[in-house]
Amino acid sequence: MVPGLHLSARELLVVLGTVALVLSRWLPPPVRRRTALGAVGVVTVGAALTVREIRWQLLPVLAAAMLAGAGLLLRPRGGPAGRRAPWWLALPGSLTCLGLVAAGTGAAWALPVPDFPRPSGPSAVGTTVLQWTDAGRDETATAEAGDRRTVVVQLWYPARSVTPGTPRAQYLGRNRQEADAVAAAAADYLGAPALLLAGPPRARSHAAFDALPAAGRFPVVLFSPGLGGVRTQNTAWAEDLASRGYVVAGVDHPYDSAAVVLADGRTVRTRVAASGDPDEDERRRSGWIAVRAADLSFVLTQLGRLDRGELTGPLTGRLDTARSAATGHSLGGAAAMRAAQQDPRFTAVVNLDGGPDPGQGPLHQPVLALTHTIEDRADADYLALLSRLLDRGTATGYRLTVPGSAHLTFTDAPLYLPPVPAVAGSLGRTESVRMTTATCAAFLDATLRDRPVDLPGALSRHGDLRVHPPATALR
Repeated sequence: MVPGLHLSARELLVVLGTVALVLSRWLPPPVRRRTALGAVGVVTVGAALTVREIRWQLLPVLAAAMLAGAGLLLRPRGGPAGRRAPWWLALPGSLTCLGLVAAGTGAAWALPVPDFPRPSGPSAVGTTVLQWTDAGRDETATAEAGDRRTVVVQLWYPARSVTPGTPRAQYLGRNRQEADAVAAAAADYLGAPALLLAGPPRARSHAAFDALPAAGRFPVVLFSPGLGGVRTQNTAWAEDLASRGYVVAGVDHPYDSAAVVLADGRTVRTRVAASGDPDEDERRRSGWIAVRAADLSFVLTQLGRLDRGELTGPLTGRLDTARSAATGHSLGGAAAMRAAQQDPRFTAVVNLDGGPDPGQGPLHQPVLALTHTIEDRADADYLALLSRLLDRGTATGYRLTVPGSAHLTFTDAPLYLPPVPAVAGSLGRTESVRMTTATCAAFLDATLRDRPVDLPGALSRHGDLRVHPPATALR
């Protein structure tokens, strides 16, 4: 991939060959023909190398190449073979072709195949996908009798050294078919064209599927995605934490996540919908939060069983579930707070820009809450509710408002969505991911590992920090 342009070397051949072909019309006769023939050859080779999986962004460029080639063949009727089409006809044609090239390369830059930043920790990263059914809970989203709640969980964990030739994990799924299904469902959930999310299914991250775990026991970090989100939406964050010595468990919540592909191949699409009635929508939101919170507690139980060898998996004896964090983004952040309120086994909480449920009670675990820049009344109300909850907690809470951030800044989205400040923030593609990872890693090191971290100093470098001391300390 060419840095900055987000074009592969093969795609760059097509772009450069097309530009040379367009400009060859304006060269002197002795070099025009050679340049045009060479450019056609470059475009042909590049297109042949990309034809098996061509990106839609390259189609305008190829159209420009075809138009430019056809233009070179045009001659005035009855004129000599060496004459070119008149400049007043060739100029708008050349400008049109260059415009198509610019449109294609601009689209490739704005909607790239995500290039995941290399994890910053010392360990290689492995990943695996598990599916668990809670025999003690009915599936409330269906009317089928005996249908039990099932979740899909992806683990990222410290691994032994992974050789350079080892295939890296598919993004958004176990394989390309699952990734395409999830991306299409996510676009449909957002009401966006499928082309908007055509890049992510082509990506691979840095983890290796089912790699041998590293030696040791590792704290666990459970992650709940945003409403309609999927377990992989924070892959860069999860991989970086895993490289630093954590096991991250991303949870798919069926009937809530945009699409969940089960082990038997069935795809469960979201049933989340707004009613149009604010009171009813708030009631529904509270219900979704409650289900997700129960999912997180169930997954923590299953991880304990996996560690003890009661369940089959690669991480037996590697999971220190006594040091665990409930984390999440958006609605998942609210679910993490609810899970920690109800389940004292969680020892820390991370809320990535999630508005708490109004019924949320005080927490007894340390909390890190990252929020986007506050711009309107709704943002201010959300911040006020979050601050009141942190003030009532019996452990220290940290609220960090990050300048230049947006709601999706705290996910993988900046890696593949257009860099529009209102959508992905203005921190930059990889800088957004690194900020989220750095702040969370500092907090988790301090709370799950008791490392001597200057936490206020580490967090305040990234924004406006407010420390909420334990409520008991104020009495």
